[in-house]
Amino acid sequence: MRSIWNGSISFGLVTIPVKTYSATDRTSSVSFVRIHEKDGAQIQYRKICELDGEEVPNEEVGKGYQAPGDDAIVPITDDDLSRLPLPTAKTLSILAFVDPAEIDPLQLDKSYYLGPNGAAATKPYTLLREALEHHQKVAIGKVAMRGRESLAMLRAHDGAIVMHSLLWPDQLRPANGVVPEEVEIREKELTLAETLMDSLGELDPGELHDDYREAVEELVAAKLEGEEPVAPATGTSGAQVIDLTAALEKSVRAARGTQEGGAESASASVTPIRGRKTTKKTTAAEAKTTAKTTAKKAPAKKTASAPKTASTAKKTASKSTAKTPAESRAKKTAKTTAEKSTKTTSKTTATATATATAKRTTAKKSGKQSSA
Repeated sequence: MRSIWNGSISFGLVTIPVKTYSATDRTSSVSFVRIHEKDGAQIQYRKICELDGEEVPNEEVGKGYQAPGDDAIVPITDDDLSRLPLPTAKTLSILAFVDPAEIDPLQLDKSYYLGPNGAAATKPYTLLREALEHHQKVAIGKVAMRGRESLAMLRAHDGAIVMHSLLWPDQLRPANGVVPEEVEIREKELTLAETLMDSLGELDPGELHDDYREAVEELVAAKLEGEEPVAPATGTSGAQVIDLTAALEKSVRAARGTQEGGAESASASVTPIRGRKTTKKTTAAEAKTTAKTTAKKAPAKKTASAPKTASTAKKTASKSTAKTPAESRAKKTAKTTAEKSTKTTSKTTATATATATAKRTTAKKSGKQSSA
Protein backbone atom coordinates (compact mmCIF):
# COMPACT_ATOMS: atom_id res chain seq x y z
CA MET A 1 0.00 0.00 0.00
CA ARG A 2 1.07 3.56 -0.65
CA SER A 3 1.22 5.91 2.34
CA ILE A 4 -0.89 9.05 2.11
CA TRP A 5 0.51 10.96 5.09
CA ASN A 6 3.70 10.83 7.14
CA GLY A 7 3.91 12.19 10.66
CA SER A 8 4.38 11.09 14.26
CA ILE A 9 2.37 10.15 17.34
CA SER A 10 3.11 12.19 20.45
CA PHE A 11 2.66 9.88 23.45
CA GLY A 12 3.84 11.84 26.49
CA LEU A 13 7.55 12.36 25.97
CA VAL A 14 7.64 9.52 23.42
CA THR A 15 7.49 10.33 19.71
CA ILE A 16 6.59 7.53 17.28
CA PRO A 17 7.18 8.21 13.55
CA VAL A 18 4.36 6.64 11.54
CA LYS A 19 3.06 6.29 8.00
CA THR A 20 -0.63 6.49 7.21
CA TYR A 21 -2.44 4.14 4.82
CA SER A 22 -6.06 4.14 3.74
CA ALA A 23 -7.97 1.29 5.43
CA THR A 24 -10.93 1.33 3.05
CA ASP A 25 -11.38 0.87 -0.69
CA ARG A 26 -14.20 2.84 -2.25
CA THR A 27 -13.24 2.07 -5.85
CA SER A 28 -15.33 -1.11 -5.83
CA SER A 29 -18.56 0.84 -5.38
CA VAL A 30 -20.76 1.62 -8.37
CA SER A 31 -20.09 4.98 -10.04
CA PHE A 32 -21.42 6.43 -13.28
CA VAL A 33 -20.15 9.09 -15.66
CA ARG A 34 -22.26 11.80 -17.28
CA ILE A 35 -22.95 11.35 -21.00
CA HIS A 36 -24.86 13.12 -23.72
CA GLU A 37 -27.97 10.99 -24.34
CA LYS A 38 -28.16 12.12 -27.97
CA ASP A 39 -24.81 10.67 -29.08
CA GLY A 40 -23.45 8.92 -25.93
CA ALA A 41 -20.39 11.18 -25.67
CA GLN A 42 -19.01 11.83 -22.18
CA ILE A 43 -19.66 15.29 -20.74
CA GLN A 44 -16.65 17.28 -19.56
CA TYR A 45 -16.69 19.84 -16.78
CA ARG A 46 -14.55 22.90 -17.27
CA LYS A 47 -13.58 25.62 -14.82
CA ILE A 48 -15.12 28.82 -16.13
CA CYS A 49 -14.60 32.25 -14.62
CA GLU A 50 -17.90 33.93 -13.75
CA LEU A 51 -16.62 37.38 -14.72
CA ASP A 52 -15.02 36.95 -18.13
CA GLY A 53 -16.52 33.57 -19.07
CA GLU A 54 -13.11 32.16 -19.95
CA GLU A 55 -11.80 28.72 -18.99
CA VAL A 56 -9.33 28.87 -16.09
CA PRO A 57 -6.26 26.54 -16.15
CA ASN A 58 -5.42 24.52 -13.02
CA GLU A 59 -2.31 26.58 -12.24
CA GLU A 60 -4.47 29.71 -11.85
CA VAL A 61 -7.01 28.11 -9.49
CA GLY A 62 -6.61 29.29 -5.87
CA LYS A 63 -8.43 29.14 -2.53
CA GLY A 64 -10.98 31.52 -1.07
CA TYR A 65 -13.14 31.61 2.04
CA GLN A 66 -16.79 32.63 1.90
CA ALA A 67 -18.49 33.17 5.23
CA PRO A 68 -21.97 31.64 5.62
CA GLY A 69 -24.65 34.11 4.54
CA ASP A 70 -22.13 36.52 3.00
CA ASP A 71 -21.41 36.99 -0.69
CA ALA A 72 -17.91 38.32 -0.10
CA ILE A 73 -15.03 35.91 -0.80
CA VAL A 74 -11.68 36.34 0.97
CA PRO A 75 -8.66 35.01 -0.98
CA ILE A 76 -6.42 32.66 1.05
CA THR A 77 -2.95 31.69 -0.19
CA ASP A 78 -0.73 28.75 0.74
CA ASP A 79 1.65 31.18 2.44
CA ASP A 80 -1.18 32.42 4.67
CA LEU A 81 -1.95 28.87 5.74
CA SER A 82 1.70 27.97 6.33
CA ARG A 83 2.09 30.81 8.86
CA LEU A 84 -0.81 29.59 10.99
CA PRO A 85 0.15 28.22 14.45
CA LEU A 86 -0.92 24.61 13.90
CA PRO A 87 1.02 22.29 16.26
CA THR A 88 -0.74 19.17 14.92
CA ALA A 89 0.40 19.72 11.31
CA LYS A 90 2.79 16.75 11.37
CA THR A 91 2.00 15.28 14.78
CA LEU A 92 -0.93 13.36 16.19
CA SER A 93 -1.06 14.60 19.78
CA ILE A 94 -2.76 12.17 22.18
CA LEU A 95 -4.98 14.03 24.64
CA ALA A 96 -6.53 11.20 26.69
CA PHE A 97 -7.31 7.49 26.89
CA VAL A 98 -10.99 6.58 27.27
CA ASP A 99 -13.30 3.57 27.07
CA PRO A 100 -14.51 2.73 23.54
CA ALA A 101 -18.14 3.01 24.69
CA GLU A 102 -17.65 6.72 25.36
CA ILE A 103 -17.21 7.44 21.63
CA ASP A 104 -20.46 8.01 19.76
CA PRO A 105 -20.43 6.05 16.46
CA LEU A 106 -21.91 9.13 14.82
CA GLN A 107 -18.50 10.78 15.16
CA LEU A 108 -16.64 8.12 13.15
CA ASP A 109 -15.59 9.49 9.76
CA LYS A 110 -12.71 7.80 7.89
CA SER A 111 -10.37 4.97 8.83
CA TYR A 112 -6.60 4.64 8.33
CA TYR A 113 -3.88 2.15 9.19
CA LEU A 114 -0.82 3.51 10.99
CA GLY A 115 2.51 1.75 10.50
CA PRO A 116 5.94 2.42 12.00
CA ASN A 117 8.16 4.65 9.91
CA GLY A 118 11.66 3.24 10.30
CA ALA A 119 13.31 0.60 12.46
CA ALA A 120 13.62 2.94 15.46
CA ALA A 121 9.83 3.36 15.56
CA THR A 122 9.08 -0.37 15.76
CA LYS A 123 9.44 -0.83 19.52
CA PRO A 124 7.51 2.26 20.71
CA TYR A 125 4.83 1.51 18.09
CA THR A 126 4.47 -2.07 19.41
CA LEU A 127 4.43 -0.81 23.00
CA LEU A 128 1.55 1.60 22.31
CA ARG A 129 -0.41 -1.09 20.46
CA GLU A 130 0.02 -3.62 23.28
CA ALA A 131 -0.93 -1.03 25.91
CA LEU A 132 -4.13 -0.13 24.05
CA GLU A 133 -5.09 -3.78 23.63
CA HIS A 134 -4.22 -4.88 27.16
CA HIS A 135 -5.82 -1.87 28.89
CA GLN A 136 -8.86 -2.00 26.55
CA LYS A 137 -8.72 1.72 25.92
CA VAL A 138 -8.70 3.99 22.87
CA ALA A 139 -6.59 7.09 22.47
CA ILE A 140 -8.17 10.44 21.57
CA GLY A 141 -6.04 13.13 19.95
CA LYS A 142 -5.82 15.85 17.31
CA VAL A 143 -4.26 15.66 13.87
CA ALA A 144 -4.10 17.94 10.82
CA MET A 145 -4.48 16.21 7.47
CA ARG A 146 -5.27 17.58 4.02
CA GLY A 147 -5.58 21.16 5.13
CA ARG A 148 -7.85 20.68 8.14
CA GLU A 149 -7.55 19.66 11.77
CA SER A 150 -9.76 16.92 13.16
CA LEU A 151 -10.16 14.68 16.14
CA ALA A 152 -8.67 11.20 15.88
CA MET A 153 -9.17 7.96 17.72
CA LEU A 154 -6.47 5.28 17.91
CA ARG A 155 -7.23 1.63 18.67
CA ALA A 156 -5.53 -1.74 18.32
CA HIS A 157 -6.86 -3.95 15.55
CA ASP A 158 -5.49 -7.08 13.91
CA GLY A 159 -1.91 -6.44 15.07
CA ALA A 160 -1.88 -2.82 13.90
CA ILE A 161 -2.91 0.60 15.14
CA VAL A 162 -5.98 2.01 13.41
CA MET A 163 -6.76 5.71 13.31
CA HIS A 164 -10.35 6.91 12.88
CA SER A 165 -10.88 10.56 12.08
CA LEU A 166 -13.73 11.93 14.19
CA LEU A 167 -16.18 14.72 13.62
CA TRP A 168 -16.23 17.58 16.09
CA PRO A 169 -19.10 17.48 18.60
CA ASP A 170 -20.68 20.61 17.09
CA GLN A 171 -20.83 18.82 13.71
CA LEU A 172 -23.37 16.31 15.02
CA ARG A 173 -26.98 17.22 14.45
CA PRO A 174 -29.60 16.61 17.14
CA ALA A 175 -32.51 14.23 16.53
CA ASN A 176 -35.12 16.94 16.90
CA GLY A 177 -38.17 16.23 14.75
CA VAL A 178 -37.09 12.64 14.12
CA VAL A 179 -38.10 10.97 17.37
CA PRO A 180 -41.80 9.96 17.38
CA GLU A 181 -44.17 10.88 20.14
CA GLU A 182 -44.49 8.69 23.20
CA VAL A 183 -45.85 5.26 22.20
CA GLU A 184 -47.07 2.53 24.54
CA ILE A 185 -45.28 -0.79 24.06
CA ARG A 186 -46.73 -3.95 25.57
CA GLU A 187 -44.56 -6.42 27.42
CA LYS A 188 -45.43 -9.24 25.01
CA GLU A 189 -44.37 -7.15 22.00
CA LEU A 190 -41.04 -6.32 23.63
CA THR A 191 -40.46 -9.98 24.51
CA LEU A 192 -41.23 -11.09 20.94
CA ALA A 193 -38.91 -8.44 19.53
CA GLU A 194 -36.07 -9.64 21.78
CA THR A 195 -36.82 -13.27 20.87
CA LEU A 196 -36.64 -12.39 17.19
CA MET A 197 -33.29 -10.69 17.76
CA ASP A 198 -31.93 -13.83 19.42
CA SER A 199 -33.39 -16.11 16.72
CA LEU A 200 -31.67 -14.33 13.84
CA GLY A 201 -28.31 -15.69 14.99
CA GLU A 202 -24.84 -14.31 14.38
CA LEU A 203 -23.61 -12.37 11.38
CA ASP A 204 -20.99 -13.84 9.05
CA PRO A 205 -19.08 -10.98 7.35
CA GLY A 206 -18.03 -13.37 4.58
CA GLU A 207 -21.63 -13.66 3.42
CA LEU A 208 -22.09 -9.91 2.99
CA HIS A 209 -21.78 -8.56 -0.54
CA ASP A 210 -23.06 -5.71 -2.66
CA ASP A 211 -26.12 -7.04 -4.52
CA TYR A 212 -26.65 -3.73 -6.31
CA ARG A 213 -23.12 -3.71 -7.71
CA GLU A 214 -23.47 -7.30 -8.95
CA ALA A 215 -26.78 -6.44 -10.61
CA VAL A 216 -25.20 -3.45 -12.37
CA GLU A 217 -22.28 -5.60 -13.56
CA GLU A 218 -24.70 -8.21 -14.97
CA LEU A 219 -26.65 -5.43 -16.69
CA VAL A 220 -23.50 -4.02 -18.29
CA ALA A 221 -22.33 -7.48 -19.40
CA ALA A 222 -25.71 -8.19 -21.00
CA LYS A 223 -25.61 -4.90 -22.90
CA LEU A 224 -22.08 -5.57 -24.13
CA GLU A 225 -23.18 -8.98 -25.43
CA GLY A 226 -26.18 -7.41 -27.17
CA GLU A 227 -28.65 -9.32 -25.02
CA GLU A 228 -31.85 -8.04 -23.49
CA PRO A 229 -31.38 -7.36 -19.76
CA VAL A 230 -33.45 -9.61 -17.52
CA ALA A 231 -35.71 -7.67 -15.18
CA PRO A 232 -35.12 -8.72 -11.55
CA ALA A 233 -37.97 -10.17 -9.54
CA THR A 234 -39.62 -7.61 -7.30
CA GLY A 235 -40.50 -8.71 -3.80
CA THR A 236 -43.63 -7.79 -1.93
CA SER A 237 -43.39 -4.75 0.28
CA GLY A 238 -43.80 -5.29 4.00
CA ALA A 239 -44.27 -1.66 4.93
CA GLN A 240 -47.90 -2.00 6.03
CA VAL A 241 -48.14 -3.74 9.41
CA ILE A 242 -51.68 -4.54 10.53
CA ASP A 243 -50.94 -6.55 13.70
CA LEU A 244 -47.49 -5.99 15.20
CA THR A 245 -47.72 -8.96 17.57
CA ALA A 246 -48.77 -11.35 14.79
CA ALA A 247 -46.01 -10.07 12.54
CA LEU A 248 -43.42 -10.60 15.28
CA GLU A 249 -44.65 -14.13 16.00
CA LYS A 250 -44.55 -15.01 12.32
CA SER A 251 -41.03 -13.59 12.02
CA VAL A 252 -39.84 -15.63 15.01
CA ARG A 253 -41.28 -18.84 13.52
CA ALA A 254 -39.69 -18.11 10.17
CA ALA A 255 -36.28 -17.43 11.77
CA ARG A 256 -36.42 -20.61 13.85
CA GLY A 257 -37.61 -22.63 10.87
CA THR A 258 -34.64 -21.44 8.82
CA GLN A 259 -32.17 -22.42 11.54
CA GLU A 260 -33.79 -25.84 12.11
CA GLY A 261 -33.90 -26.48 8.38
CA GLY A 262 -30.20 -25.74 8.11
CA ALA A 263 -29.41 -28.06 11.02
CA GLU A 264 -31.48 -30.92 9.58
CA SER A 265 -29.93 -30.58 6.16
CA ALA A 266 -26.47 -30.70 7.73
CA SER A 267 -27.15 -34.06 9.46
CA ALA A 268 -29.82 -35.65 7.25
CA SER A 269 -30.35 -39.43 7.33
CA VAL A 270 -32.72 -41.78 5.49
CA THR A 271 -35.00 -43.95 7.65
CA PRO A 272 -36.57 -46.96 5.86
CA ILE A 273 -40.39 -47.20 6.10
CA ARG A 274 -42.01 -50.64 6.32
CA GLY A 275 -44.53 -51.52 3.66
CA ARG A 276 -43.22 -49.18 0.98
CA LYS A 277 -42.64 -50.57 -2.49
CA THR A 278 -39.43 -48.63 -3.08
CA THR A 279 -37.18 -51.32 -1.63
CA LYS A 280 -34.26 -50.82 -3.96
CA LYS A 281 -32.48 -48.74 -1.31
CA THR A 282 -32.53 -51.66 1.22
CA THR A 283 -28.97 -52.66 1.99
CA ALA A 284 -27.66 -56.23 1.93
CA ALA A 285 -27.04 -56.12 5.68
CA GLU A 286 -30.68 -55.24 6.38
CA ALA A 287 -31.86 -58.09 4.11
CA LYS A 288 -29.62 -60.60 5.88
CA THR A 289 -30.83 -59.43 9.30
CA THR A 290 -34.47 -59.78 8.25
CA ALA A 291 -33.87 -63.29 6.90
CA LYS A 292 -32.06 -64.41 10.07
CA THR A 293 -34.78 -63.00 12.32
CA THR A 294 -37.56 -64.75 10.40
CA ALA A 295 -35.61 -68.02 10.30
CA LYS A 296 -35.07 -67.92 14.07
CA LYS A 297 -38.73 -67.24 14.82
CA ALA A 298 -40.01 -70.22 12.72
CA PRO A 299 -38.21 -73.15 14.53
CA ALA A 300 -39.30 -71.79 17.89
CA LYS A 301 -42.84 -73.00 17.18
CA LYS A 302 -42.05 -76.73 16.64
CA THR A 303 -43.64 -77.65 19.97
CA ALA A 304 -47.02 -76.35 18.83
CA SER A 305 -49.52 -78.43 16.93
CA ALA A 306 -49.30 -78.73 13.19
CA PRO A 307 -52.35 -76.58 12.32
CA LYS A 308 -51.26 -73.82 14.69
CA THR A 309 -47.75 -73.88 13.28
CA ALA A 310 -48.95 -73.65 9.72
CA SER A 311 -51.39 -70.86 10.57
CA THR A 312 -48.68 -68.88 12.35
CA ALA A 313 -46.33 -69.32 9.43
CA LYS A 314 -48.98 -68.08 7.06
CA LYS A 315 -49.69 -65.01 9.21
CA THR A 316 -46.01 -64.20 9.44
CA ALA A 317 -45.65 -64.52 5.69
CA SER A 318 -48.73 -62.41 5.00
CA LYS A 319 -47.49 -59.49 7.15
CA SER A 320 -44.58 -58.82 4.86
CA THR A 321 -45.58 -56.71 1.86
CA ALA A 322 -42.10 -55.85 0.64
CA LYS A 323 -40.87 -57.96 -2.24
CA THR A 324 -37.12 -57.97 -1.67
CA PRO A 325 -35.19 -61.21 -2.42
CA ALA A 326 -34.21 -61.54 1.24
CA GLU A 327 -37.81 -61.48 2.46
CA SER A 328 -38.86 -63.97 -0.25
CA ARG A 329 -36.21 -66.38 0.98
CA ALA A 330 -37.39 -65.85 4.55
CA LYS A 331 -40.97 -66.65 3.49
CA LYS A 332 -39.88 -69.88 1.81
CA THR A 333 -37.88 -70.83 4.91
CA ALA A 334 -40.90 -70.34 7.15
CA LYS A 335 -43.09 -72.43 4.84
CA THR A 336 -40.52 -75.24 4.69
CA THR A 337 -40.18 -75.19 8.47
CA ALA A 338 -43.94 -75.40 8.87
CA GLU A 339 -44.14 -78.39 6.51
CA LYS A 340 -41.32 -80.15 8.36
CA SER A 341 -43.04 -79.48 11.66
CA THR A 342 -46.32 -80.94 10.30
CA LYS A 343 -44.59 -84.10 9.06
CA THR A 344 -42.73 -84.53 12.34
CA THR A 345 -45.92 -84.12 14.35
CA SER A 346 -47.76 -86.63 12.11
CA LYS A 347 -44.97 -89.20 12.53
CA THR A 348 -44.95 -88.71 16.28
CA THR A 349 -48.72 -89.17 16.45
CA ALA A 350 -48.61 -92.33 14.32
CA THR A 351 -45.83 -93.81 16.45
CA ALA A 352 -47.74 -93.11 19.65
CA THR A 353 -50.91 -94.69 18.26
CA ALA A 354 -49.05 -97.86 17.17
CA THR A 355 -47.42 -98.21 20.58
CA ALA A 356 -50.75 -97.90 22.39
CA THR A 357 -52.36 -100.52 20.11
CA ALA A 358 -49.48 -102.94 20.71
CA LYS A 359 -49.81 -102.52 24.49
CA ARG A 360 -53.55 -103.21 24.38
CA THR A 361 -53.01 -106.36 22.27
CA THR A 362 -50.36 -107.67 24.67
CA ALA A 363 -52.63 -107.03 27.61
CA LYS A 364 -55.45 -109.00 26.04
CA LYS A 365 -53.20 -111.96 25.31
CA SER A 366 -51.96 -111.99 28.90
CA GLY A 367 -55.56 -111.99 30.17
CA LYS A 368 -56.53 -114.97 28.05
CA GLN A 369 -53.54 -117.01 29.19
CA SER A 370 -54.36 -116.27 32.81
CA SER A 371 -57.97 -117.49 32.37
CA ALA A 372 -56.79 -120.70 30.80
